[in-house]
Amino acid sequence: MQKLFLLFFLLPFISMAQDDLLKELEKDSPQTDYTIATFKGTRLVNGHSIETKNAGTLEFIFAHRFGKINDGLYEMYGLDQAYVRLGLDYGITDNLSVSIGRNSADKIMDGYVKYKLLRQRTGSNPFPFTMTLLGGTAYSISPKKGSEPEGFKTIDRLAYTAQALIARKITSNLSLQLMPTFIHKNAVDQTKEKNNQVAIGVGGRLKLTRSVALTTEYYYRLDPPDNSVFEAGSKRYNSLGFGVDIETGGHVFQLVVTNTSSLTERTFITETKGDFFNGDIHLGFNVTRTFQLKKKK
Repeated sequence: MQKLFLLFFLLPFISMAQDDLLKELEKDSPQTDYTIATFKGTRLVNGHSIETKNAGTLEFIFAHRFGKINDGLYEMYGLDQAYVRLGLDYGITDNLSVSIGRNSADKIMDGYVKYKLLRQRTGSNPFPFTMTLLGGTAYSISPKKGSEPEGFKTIDRLAYTAQALIARKITSNLSLQLMPTFIHKNAVDQTKEKNNQVAIGVGGRLKLTRSVALTTEYYYRLDPPDNSVFEAGSKRYNSLGFGVDIETGGHVFQLVVTNTSSLTERTFITETKGDFFNGDIHLGFNVTRTFQLKKKK
């Protein structure tokens, strides 16, 4: 009985000692905080952001571009024309996504694999930025089978893209991204351009409110073809775009102004035919809808 009484008497002190010990262990234990929501969506404007879809998440992407504003009233300032990409992105893991899409503008089927290799984090093991690697393939259905030029092969329809997407969330409202890009086309007109082309993209996001943000994106080609070899209307320019992101629940709606109607890396980086500062501006929008196919752990 005395032992039982002694136990009850000492129990509060034992409990307090355990709490103090746990607090000390928590204080000394390593802790890492990963940066989240560097960008709200998987796209900046035309190109990709570092973000990947979570495991078991399917995202439907509807990207639309009108014609050029400077086409005038006859084309209703571009509204009479439409260029569309329909795409599906799926998260295999939280860091690995795959996608497939169809582009009406260039009659291209495209697909990619996207892997988040490094993550920005603070705490006991800090790291200054997030890096996502992207590898993509584009298959051009144009020209139609039976109307190909002499010597044309099926493999000539293919092009490949490799990107390192590097971003840092500077503050809770500002994120910046760098996009070194390599593009290979199996078949080009050798008198006008090269099979291999390299570009450096820069972009960013400025959050204005909880649900509204501004985005921008620019791709600078390091060794562009000479525009003098192209006919009027076919000259090539660097891709530039601006967007306004509006988040509404499972939707992200983005209003876009850009100098390209193309919606795959191969085309909008190396084959943009509009000069933004000469009025070759396309209005457009991107709409995404996310579906959770698997329960989150």
